Amino acid sequence: MTETRADSAAVARQVLEQGHPFPLKRNVARVFDELIGCLFPQLATLPARDAEDLAGRIDVACRDFASVAAPLADEPEEDLARALLASLSEVHARSLLDAQAILAGDPAAETLDEVIAAYPGFLAIAAHRLAHAVHGIGVPIVPRLMAELAHSRSGVDIHPAATIGRSFCIDHATGIVIGETTVIGDEVKLYQGVTLGALSVSKDNAGTKRHPTIGDRVVIYANATVLGGDTTVGADSVIGGNVFLTRSVPPGSLVYQTADHRVRPHQGRFDDFDFVI
Repeated sequence: MTETRADSAAVARQVLEQGHPFPLKRNVARVFDELIGCLFPQLATLPARDAEDLAGRIDVACRDFASVAAPLADEPEEDLARALLASLSEVHARSLLDAQAILAGDPAAETLDEVIAAYPGFLAIAAHRLAHAVHGIGVPIVPRLMAELAHSRSGVDIHPAATIGRSFCIDHATGIVIGETTVIGDEVKLYQGVTLGALSVSKDNAGTKRHPTIGDRVVIYANATVLGGDTTVGADSVIGGNVFLTRSVPPGSLVYQTADHRVRPHQGRFDDFDFVI
């Protein structure tokens, strides 16, 4: 038993020697839920009684964020709370534009409340707007933890540093990946399974533009992949489903993949070549 305790103590010392003031994921999740709930009553655990009550909750949420972030950012808590508070109005305004874009683009969506409360695409975008704001005030790690919370809840993986324009619409959400240096213009619409990624994952390329630029009003359909920092999809283009794109296309392009389909009448039996894996 003494040997076991000594081994445990050795492991504990090894772990603690790292000395990083890392925030507990559950604390980041709590702050994230507080902030999202303040910005969107449809996602709040408890509704605010009135404007004064909501203002108080926003102040508390910003202070809670600051207490989590301060050890990592090496900044006074008061400064971090003030910086986040200054960004929340734009986060809210841009997220509402996103919700309106989803409502306008999805025939199945009936109300703005439904989009905000129930659409994983909206949650993913709103979480990105918040994480991007936290990234912008220089807080490390916390934005990535917020992004991972949204990823686990929506199936959408957006790096906090990605730049996304106004009225962004994600339809069906699941499986979307948007890399760190991606730049997305205004009124862009993505369907499920889209990847905006890098051609190379070499560590030597860190800090360079590795991910594509998507122009205004582009639509990218399901399971399309667009790769490379030099790849630009021009404004008003449509990228079809399952396209694999690694070069730029001019504005107004239609990019699609052709497939060979064979249809024959069912005759009571199937040939071996009907099932090829």
